[in-house]
Amino acid sequence: MKTSLASARSCAVIVILLLLVACTPSEDPRQWVAREKAKKGQPLQPLPVIKTFETFIYKDQDLRDPFALSAEEQQQSASNGPQPDQNRPREPLESFPLDGLKMSGTLGVAKKIEGLVRDPDGVVHRIHVGNYLGQNYGRVTAVEEDRIDLVELVPNGAGSWMERQATIALDDTKK
Repeated sequence: MKTSLASARSCAVIVILLLLVACTPSEDPRQWVAREKAKKGQPLQPLPVIKTFETFIYKDQDLRDPFALSAEEQQQSASNGPQPDQNRPREPLESFPLDGLKMSGTLGVAKKIEGLVRDPDGVVHRIHVGNYLGQNYGRVTAVEEDRIDLVELVPNGAGSWMERQATIALDDTKK
C-alpha cells in the first residue's frame, strides 16, 4: 500500500512539473503584442452608396392623400364594428397590461366558477364572466379550470375597433 501511495505522489509531482514547464512563456508577451500590432489588417470594403429618393409633396388641393381616409370612410368605419363602453366605471384590473396578470387558480364548480388573478403588485382578485381585464377593454367570456378567455377591443388603425381573442392560462410555475 505504501508503494502505491509513493507511486501516486511521484506521478502527481511529475504532472505538476510538466504543467509548470508548459506554462512558462517561451517568449516575452510584450514582444508578441508588439509583433501582432505591427501586422497589417485586411482592407475594409467601401461603404455602399445610399440611394436618395425624390420626395413628393402634394401641392394641389384637388389631389387626395392616398394614405388618409376620406371623411366618408372615417365616418363609415367609426360607425361599424364594436365600440368600447366609455360610460361604465373602470375595474381595478383594467389598469394593468394583460401580460402582467397571472391566473393563480379557480374557486367553485361548474357554472359558479370564479377565476383567481394575481396583478403585478401581488394582489389576488376574483374574476367572473363579464368582468374586464387589461388595458384593451378585455371582457371575460369564460372561466375554465386552467384558463380565462376574454375578448379585447383594439384599434384597427382606420378609426374603429376590432375584437381580438385572448387567454390567460393557469400559472403552473409556482408549486
